[in-house]
Amino acid sequence: MSAGVVCSGLFLLGLDLTVLNVALPELQTALGSSAGQTQWIVDAYALVLGGLVLTAGGITDRIGRRRAFLAGLATCGLASVAGATAALPWQLIGARGAMGAGAALIMPATLSLLTSLFPEPQPRRRAISLWAAVGGAGGALGPVIGGWLVAHQSWRAVFWLNVPCAVAIIVLTLLVVPAPPPARTEPVDLPGTALSATGLLALVWAIIEGPARGWTSTAVLSASAVGAALLTAFAVWVRRAPAAMLPRHVLRREVAVPAAALAMMAFGMFGALFVISLYLQGVLGCTPWQAGVRTLPLPAALIAGAALAAGLTARLTQRSLMVSGLAVVAGSFVLLSRTTPESGYPHLAVVQIAAGLGAGLTAAAGTAAVMESVGESYAGVGSAVNDATRQVGATLGVAVQGSVLATVYRDRVGAALAHADLGGVPSAAKDSVVAAALAGRHAAPAVRGHLLAAATDAFVAGLTRSAAVAAVVAAGGAVAVWRGLPRPAADGSSPRPEKQDGRTPPGAERHSARRGSP
Repeated sequence: MSAGVVCSGLFLLGLDLTVLNVALPELQTALGSSAGQTQWIVDAYALVLGGLVLTAGGITDRIGRRRAFLAGLATCGLASVAGATAALPWQLIGARGAMGAGAALIMPATLSLLTSLFPEPQPRRRAISLWAAVGGAGGALGPVIGGWLVAHQSWRAVFWLNVPCAVAIIVLTLLVVPAPPPARTEPVDLPGTALSATGLLALVWAIIEGPARGWTSTAVLSASAVGAALLTAFAVWVRRAPAAMLPRHVLRREVAVPAAALAMMAFGMFGALFVISLYLQGVLGCTPWQAGVRTLPLPAALIAGAALAAGLTARLTQRSLMVSGLAVVAGSFVLLSRTTPESGYPHLAVVQIAAGLGAGLTAAAGTAAVMESVGESYAGVGSAVNDATRQVGATLGVAVQGSVLATVYRDRVGAALAHADLGGVPSAAKDSVVAAALAGRHAAPAVRGHLLAAATDAFVAGLTRSAAVAAVVAAGGAVAVWRGLPRPAADGSSPRPEKQDGRTPPGAERHSARRGSP
């Protein structure tokens, strides 16, 4: 039961990441927010979560994992009240940022708590598979739940939903989840905390703003340069500081390679989910609620893939599971890149099932590989590395795939409409297939057919191009894991981690004896 309570906090976090997307039109009308303000109502959560999660992981190991989990839940609950009662756009942006700060505490605390609850390798891997499935399901179910709430209540219900959920999880945590003592007792690494937090914030901001401002704009290039410089300084600090927030053994390839693979998986999955949602509404004519329901094959398959990974860990190495999962994900995006205007929903359902299965295998095996490599004393930091790389990958996936889609769509639809010599088409229709579909409903019959055909052809062209990008990234992740992770020893055990300064990294004794680890 303890694992279920801990994972329910992660489900709430994943839900908050995507639940607001379908409520944006009503929210924008109610608050009178500009397009930029509306975008930041969504992005403030991802920005703060991505920027602070690594810092939160280091703090979690020092203040206690259950305490960090409870603090994150309380922060999310209070911020949700502020969001539900907001009267101005800036208030809602601030509430979403505070929710992201709470999520930054919750995310590493959940995974590190599971390592305390399940000290044995096989039960721990099954618990991590449950964690991966629940996290993916929360994010994928967000549009479904959000669509239902908006249809039956209002956009404010999306925030009010969090309050009783957070309270219930807090009460259950106090009742059934044990409170392990802090895993680390040295003081908080303030310089490392400042460098990592500001560097990640600058980098995530640049990724979020890239599609809107232009990837070569002064602001985006400056933020990227600042972020890269700060993170480079952080890496130098980690190697020299005696009690750094991110220990040196966490930088080994046994941790870095699976974390990078998880980022590549998140790049493809979150970007594709964004594109698929637009395809369902703009091309197939679904309402937000209908579109959310039609994405259910993805989380269902993800849960099945994570369960399959849990059953295969005794027979296959995590290296093999990650490579297989990423190969399946890449194949699903190759299939998506073959979409045509006549493909319809059955084709999309097959893509979602294949992508979900591969993502479930990759997430479960990759997360287990990261956590086993860092050692139990650094579980909070290991979880934060796992979470930070996935968050950056997901944010980058939405930004890059969305940018590719938008560029191809604008070029194609503009050329098609100019060739047809159609006048009176709203400018928004040239930027969004959803806007084109809405405009087509009110257009004259002579215009409607040309507009909808041009928008559909242009969007499908953009979708196939973005899917090809996702396929290349996922395939690159499979190659990186296959070449970057060491092969298991002849007896099935993992190579012994290198020593740092003459000492074996914490947890390495247990890690080297575990069968089937990468």
